[in-house]
Amino acid sequence: MDKFKKFKNSFSVGGALIGLIVLFIVFSILSPAFLKLYNITNILRQSSINLILTVGMTFIILTGGIDLAVGGIQALVGTLVAGMLVNGLGLVPAFILGLLVGAVFGALAGALVAYGKVPAFITTMATCMIARAIAFLYSGGYPITGLPSSFSYIGTGMVGGIPVPVIIAVIVVIFGFFILKKTILGRYIYAIGGNEQAVAFSGVNVKARKVIIYTLSGVLTAIAGCILIARMNSGQPSAADGAETDIIASVVIGGTSLSGGTGGLFGSVIGCLLITVLRNGLTLLDVNTYIQSIILGSVILGAVLLDMKKKDK
Repeated sequence: MDKFKKFKNSFSVGGALIGLIVLFIVFSILSPAFLKLYNITNILRQSSINLILTVGMTFIILTGGIDLAVGGIQALVGTLVAGMLVNGLGLVPAFILGLLVGAVFGALAGALVAYGKVPAFITTMATCMIARAIAFLYSGGYPITGLPSSFSYIGTGMVGGIPVPVIIAVIVVIFGFFILKKTILGRYIYAIGGNEQAVAFSGVNVKARKVIIYTLSGVLTAIAGCILIARMNSGQPSAADGAETDIIASVVIGGTSLSGGTGGLFGSVIGCLLITVLRNGLTLLDVNTYIQSIILGSVILGAVLLDMKKKDK
């Protein structure tokens, strides 16, 4: 049975990888600018924030949960960190406090899901609304500008020709692989998604593990929020609106089942790159934004339908 699940997951990841390769070929033919170094660098930079968010989302979806709060938490952390920096707090303390805010919101969501038995969909949707509302109240509804130039390096700097956000994203992805493949928590993530009741009967504190997983996702979302405001050079309460759509789509397209227990981070990374390349290529071809949404929505629906078919077999 486990071998069959691995085969199905490999098939899904393979399909996403083939899709990514096909997109590269098609867009390179249709747009001479697509394979230019500056555009490849732009694709990597664009995907960096989503890759960070994808790691946390993969953890949660593997347990059979969902996280709709990533956009709101990014906006809140971004405005708070921007406000602290403008008011004279140092880069390191502001960054640490931003991570703490993300961790607190993640932990609260995890506690409501695990101990309060509130469905993850409802919990994280409400968390997103609360976080974004606090961001608007804190900022007065206006962008917070005047950030120190040293902070923008996190979002726009380069190291050896590689964008700093890409380096951070690679580190986070490696961390995610380590968690899933080399730690007890990683094994519990898969086990909880596969059969939560059986894991609980074996003596594992499933509720505490869920809180840890949502807290990790909150911290990663906070990191993404800091990079986002560094790129924009301002804290905006309206930032990252609808960000969860691309993140969830990346995970599902990459072969992770929405019911949990099956999938992996490699597929999520491929899914994230596929969506970024799709958006980038369509923009280069000057495709209408609404048409882009229709195409992306169709891709997401197709991935979900495939996931449902796999569960029926």
